[in-house]
Amino acid sequence: MYLFINKSKTLIFIFLLCNSFNLHALSFTEQKLELTYPINTDISKLCKVASSTKDYLEKGNAYDPKVIHSNVLADIGITAEKIKASLSFLCKIHKEDIKANRPSRLLNTNFINNNFKFINWQPDTLHAKKLSKNKKLLINLPEDQILMTKYYIHQAKAQLKKSSSYPYALYQLPFDESHLTLEQATKIDGLTRLKYTKQDILKGVLDKPKQAEPLIFLSRKDLESSLMQGTVVADLNGDKKVFNVHRNNGIGYDRKVKPYEQNRYWYFKQVQGILGYGKDANNKVTVIPEVTFAGDIYKLGLGHLLLTQFDYKGHSEYKMAILADTGGAFEDNLYQLDYLSGSYGGFKEYADANRHLPDYISVWFMLLK
Repeated sequence: MYLFINKSKTLIFIFLLCNSFNLHALSFTEQKLELTYPINTDISKLCKVASSTKDYLEKGNAYDPKVIHSNVLADIGITAEKIKASLSFLCKIHKEDIKANRPSRLLNTNFINNNFKFINWQPDTLHAKKLSKNKKLLINLPEDQILMTKYYIHQAKAQLKKSSSYPYALYQLPFDESHLTLEQATKIDGLTRLKYTKQDILKGVLDKPKQAEPLIFLSRKDLESSLMQGTVVADLNGDKKVFNVHRNNGIGYDRKVKPYEQNRYWYFKQVQGILGYGKDANNKVTVIPEVTFAGDIYKLGLGHLLLTQFDYKGHSEYKMAILADTGGAFEDNLYQLDYLSGSYGGFKEYADANRHLPDYISVWFMLLK
């Protein structure tokens, strides 16, 4: 059951899950926001992600109804058309400023205040508390801020042939659907892709008999990072190639299970750039670090322009980014965003470069007035 309460431009969205009697509540509130901190965003990169996301949205609800919508936000004026209009305006202003050879107006807080309205997002703390056992970040989740985790583009050494140092394959789609579109594949029963868990595949089930072609071979650590991050930039003796998730085995990500023990598995495809969301590998949104968030686009919708407040020790700043990606951890998750932070060779390198970033941020949806 869904219950909507709309008072003073505040939407309180309550989920009642009858089978478990759990109550989830969160709110989206339109605020008159006077920006008091500097905006730190690469507008050129932001516009590239905005443009690619808008191209995807232009395909319409019929193409991808799971994410081309405004769903729970429609009652406060956030519609798919408004999302597209906001993205279009952003890129229009950027192009005008470049042509006029002037500083970006999108970094001017007065300009932003005059042209956008802001809807504050407060997290679904009740649901977060359900999952907070032994998770300090969820235990300490504020009532008025969103948990910000970080993800990155994984860089890895790889080989084209299996060896003792690189024993694990990153597979492309199995032979029985390599020639099929996603729409065609959904109409066929018994596909190889849906038969096996990640643990089966790690044991070599795809090799005897051979049912899928390996793209590259990785160490176990790099394989797990590739599966988790969704993209890997593989260094093949100096020749760098990018691989992105294509289709998975239909098993959901289990937040109660450790990454190495998960049963979800992704098949990959070689691509030309860094890609975010798309229902199939042939049509995905281009994403760029520091201007991209992943989140629950199935409930919120794809393509929101977000204003976020990063509080550091001693100072604060605003960043703008696009909600252009998702992941298994964002199924039924309205308390968290994942910040695409950069490109790194492993977790330690990533952690060292991002330890200064906050764990919680204030978030507003930006809508063109």
